[in-house]
Amino acid sequence: MITAIVLVHAAPDKLPATAQAIAEIDGVSEAYSCAGEIDIVAIVRVPDHQDLATVIPERINRVPGVLKTDTHIAFRSYSRAETESTFSLGES
Repeated sequence: MITAIVLVHAAPDKLPATAQAIAEIDGVSEAYSCAGEIDIVAIVRVPDHQDLATVIPERINRVPGVLKTDTHIAFRSYSRAETESTFSLGES
């Protein structure tokens, strides 16, 4: 599974609709509206790199209100949930 973090600059007057449209795209697992320089952060999870080429330039970038994107591909996860499950002995 490939994870990409997509930083989206969006038109201020279209922000809620743009964020919702991005969240509904297949391959986007989460979309967050943010304060600061970036308007929306989208987490994209797809099986392979070829799918990134479809989801980001062909779908996210074409959503009305998207002005610009900056994509970062993750190569390792350090989430607490994954760390805890790695060391779990199966006890509840």
